[in-house]
Amino acid sequence: MLRPVPDTDGAPFWEYAAQGELRVQACAACGELRFPPRPCCPHCQSFESEWRPVSGRGRVWSYVVAHPPLLPDYAAHAPYHVVVVELDEAPRIRLVGNLVAGAGEPLGSLPPESVRIGARVRAVFHDGLVQWVPERP
Repeated sequence: MLRPVPDTDGAPFWEYAAQGELRVQACAACGELRFPPRPCCPHCQSFESEWRPVSGRGRVWSYVVAHPPLLPDYAAHAPYHVVVVELDEAPRIRLVGNLVAGAGEPLGSLPPESVRIGARVRAVFHDGLVQWVPERP
């Protein structure tokens, strides 16, 4: 399975994820949250930044259900969900990940028809990766 290749700016994101925390970069000058991480704030041009925890809650902004043909390691898991999640704290920040039934559950652990735009989700962590699970009402 493919693994993220962190760059200098994004490495802290993956370090926090490995610890089970969802954090995003914030400008230390103006406080604006930003993702993807970058050296300079696009709002005030400050080079000062910090990593702030976020709730890990959001809503499905978009999604796709992946079907074969895929890379061989992924084909065995299909069909599975890839979601774009809009974070509650920062609607302009959207993170990509897999929608699964629970932390550590395999890709394809939810039926293909089980996701909808606007569905409430929360972040869970498995093997250093951020995954998303449906929030139960």
